[in-house]
Amino acid sequence: MSTTAPKPGPHDLPDVSALVVGILGGTGPQGKGLAYRLAKAGQQVVIGSRTADRAETAAAELGLGIWGADNQATARDSDVVIVAVPWDGHAATLEALRTELAGKIVVDCVNPLGFDKEGAYSLKPAEGSAAEQAAALLPDSRVTAAFHHLSAVLLQDQGVEAIDTDVMVLGDERAATDVVQALAARVPGMRGVYSGRLRNAHQVESLVANLISVNRRYKAHAGLRVTDV
Repeated sequence: MSTTAPKPGPHDLPDVSALVVGILGGTGPQGKGLAYRLAKAGQQVVIGSRTADRAETAAAELGLGIWGADNQATARDSDVVIVAVPWDGHAATLEALRTELAGKIVVDCVNPLGFDKEGAYSLKPAEGSAAEQAAALLPDSRVTAAFHHLSAVLLQDQGVEAIDTDVMVLGDERAATDVVQALAARVPGMRGVYSGRLRNAHQVESLVANLISVNRRYKAHAGLRVTDV
């Protein structure tokens, strides 16, 4: 009789409840929204900022056991680190934290966008995408990409109980993308869906420009759902 354990299926995800999640850029709208939702779901969350005082103030405003620290401490003391910094500070932030982020699962949710009188448009970094830039800057980290298409308004709205959206998760290591999918699934209404390798991150990041156009036209906070999965 074979004793070989069956391979996990695409919907078999790990228990991530004990992991500490750090959020670089956690004082911004997207970062604060993600911190609130993950902490409300029972995750241990630390908000990172360039200064500890600013991070501590944001953490105190949110409550839920969230704590704040500077970026270096956040990266060092977290198991999973979400990068939610502005695009123009993306490279410098990650370069400065290469040592602290070594060996960590890094989740890049940065969208390289430009804006002009016609609205939002996608930028394409030299590396191909923000996530690929992160991978190039952090060769010793386990870089993934996710949480690009979430409305910061809905994330921060405490009157909204569930976030009705799928989270597209990309990465080159299944164990890492499984962890990120499992984190997304902890938030009521949210689901993590594996969506390919990091080389496909550009089109996922750039789709945010289209969603901004949708939201402006329809006065909405649109997300995405993947059907038949």
